[in-house]
Parts: sequence; structure tokens; C-alpha cells
Amino acid sequence: MPRKIRELIAALEAAGFRNRGGKGAHRNFTKGRSRCTISGKPGDDAKTYQEREVAARIAETGDTP
Repeated sequence: MPRKIRELIAALEAAGFRNRGGKGAHRNFTKGRSRCTISGKPGDDAKTYQEREVAARIAETGDTP
């Protein structure tokens, strides 16, 4: 079962990423030079590529949520 968008956002924030805002249903997160954009409403199921991107960005910074 896929995670929800809100869970991906929580994982990014727990790893120290900052929400820089966005337009519409998009949210831009940054930490140092690492960037990640998440689209969708908080209650939507996350797509596989979104889960992979979040995991890669968190691993890139060396933090674990």
C-alpha cells in the first residue's frame, strides 16, 4: 500500500528539509543543495517515483527520518 503525501512531507521535515512553498498542489523542500518537489494533496496516495525521490534525497543528505 503506498504511503500518503503527508507521510512523505513528514519524512522530509524530520530529515531537516525546509518547505519553501510552492504553487498550487506543489511543495518545494530544500536542505543545503538538495531539493525535492512533492505534488499532490496531503491525503492522496504517493506515486512510486515520489517515494523513490524522497528516499534518495534523504539518503543524499545522510539523515534518516
